[in-house]
Amino acid sequence: MNFDEFNLPEWKLLSQVSRPSRYCCSEWRPHKKISWNDSSLRVCLAFPDVYEIGMSYYGFQIMEQFIHSMNPKYIADRAYCVWPDMEELMRKDNILLASTEHKRPVKDFDILAFTLPHEAGNTNILTMLNLAGINIFSRERNDFPLVIAGGYGAFIPEVMSEFIDVFCVGEAEALLPELLPLIESMKGCSRDEVLSEIAKLKGFYVPLLYAHGHVVERQIADKLFTLHSMIVPSVGIVHDRAAVELFRGCGRGCRFCQAGMVNRPVRERDVNESVQSVLDIVKSTGWEEAGLLSLASCDYSGIERLIDEVSDELNQRRAKLSLPSLRMDGFSVGLAEKLEDLRSKHGGITFAPEAGTQRLRDVINKGINEEMIDSCLKEIFSRGWERVKLYFMMGLPTETQEDLEAISEIAYHTLKLGRSLGHKRTTVSVSVSGFVPKAHTPFQWERQNSIQELKEKGRFIKSLIHDRNISVAYHEPEQTFLEGVLSRGDKRTCKVIYRAWETGARFDNWTEFFDLSRWLDAFEYHGINPDEYTRERNEDESLSWDFVNVGLTKEFLLRERHRAYECKLTVDCKNGCASCGIGCVK
Repeated sequence: MNFDEFNLPEWKLLSQVSRPSRYCCSEWRPHKKISWNDSSLRVCLAFPDVYEIGMSYYGFQIMEQFIHSMNPKYIADRAYCVWPDMEELMRKDNILLASTEHKRPVKDFDILAFTLPHEAGNTNILTMLNLAGINIFSRERNDFPLVIAGGYGAFIPEVMSEFIDVFCVGEAEALLPELLPLIESMKGCSRDEVLSEIAKLKGFYVPLLYAHGHVVERQIADKLFTLHSMIVPSVGIVHDRAAVELFRGCGRGCRFCQAGMVNRPVRERDVNESVQSVLDIVKSTGWEEAGLLSLASCDYSGIERLIDEVSDELNQRRAKLSLPSLRMDGFSVGLAEKLEDLRSKHGGITFAPEAGTQRLRDVINKGINEEMIDSCLKEIFSRGWERVKLYFMMGLPTETQEDLEAISEIAYHTLKLGRSLGHKRTTVSVSVSGFVPKAHTPFQWERQNSIQELKEKGRFIKSLIHDRNISVAYHEPEQTFLEGVLSRGDKRTCKVIYRAWETGARFDNWTEFFDLSRWLDAFEYHGINPDEYTRERNEDESLSWDFVNVGLTKEFLLRERHRAYECKLTVDCKNGCASCGIGCVK
């Protein structure tokens, strides 16, 4: 790439920042670059984290190519948040945030489209708006670009409603074909006129024009867009591999899982389509690994056939498949062995029992029992693995000390079993995170444990482990607390987010930057008690996200909550209908 052709001022700063490769963005792209002047609509996809995180986000790969497929004159470019050292230099030299591909100021686009992947990225959105020269508050804007947002955060939009012009509630393949042509056809109209027309469409929430009582309905794609190539960065990224989405949704019904609830119904890709996608992407990109993506990849009905049909060609290319999610059963272990050679087995294998006792696993509707766990562990060790990682949660509804003690018991049982089967070098890694009640789940009414409670529980679990071959780590309770506050927030949290950003909050999901005191000061500054957001909610009280209809009925969510307290399991969607309200049964 000839950097001089763009003549961008920020490149003179590269020698002064860490990881300058984040900003060079030399990439191989599967599509021909569209001329800026010949384009009819310009969309900048914005990710509120650094390049190597954002480039690992599969959604951007889909959206960029999907937008190009809609109209060859549509530009779909990208922008990422800059690290604090670059932010400081950009402010000093008055340099505006620019896009990755066309190297144009973000404010020159017609649409700035943020994804909201997690609560900790909220302050980075404000940073990006500010660095782009765009007013942070929607009410203060009188021009383009329109600032839109989608992703999981759009299901609880009030938390960021003062900063976003339009929330896209649902899937891009269902929403963009209506939104983009509308905005294109209204070029020359005022911002207010465009927003007024968008507010009439299904699946879009325009905070400035919202009428109380109106319900925003999530839009679901009947046909999923399939990739046959991907953008390949010239620098290392977090998930440095090709990716193929096998299906969307999950029918297992884990009661804590927001993704599993809001992505219903399950929609599988045709096996032939998935096979071709894997082969085409690996061939066109040169990646030596392809990840099979979904919430539970082992549930894909054609998984064995897919593996068999791509194996020969991938072996010839010295490429491999990977499954990021495995069930705790022999079938999953067998699949994992098909995908891994003996040397990579030493890299370990990961499972998520989630809870230590059978009672608590039934509470969360995990759908695995003691026999399955034991059988799975025996399969792991009999097939050659020696390193096992286990994920658990603490602070779950109805949790007792016995449930916490059982986490250490499973860890010791795993170690003992591995050694008994001849693996003297067996190691067990236990990772424990604090439970966060999420909106649109059966646990959305639950109380979240306090910071002190989570600290005590984490220390208690650690105190039970006395073997150096078992390691225990737990997620920082302070970050869990903030996640809980922002994941069930309301309009009042907008001013708290702004105050925290104003006083220096950045990259709150990065331990080296996170400072809870900034947030507590922001809450105090506005006279808001953050504990109000982590308390238990009454089942009949109004929730700030009630006006967003994701397809699940309140009756279903309440029924699932009550079944949790009765330790009753609910059937997997593929084995029967749970009457959740989606209406996917024909």
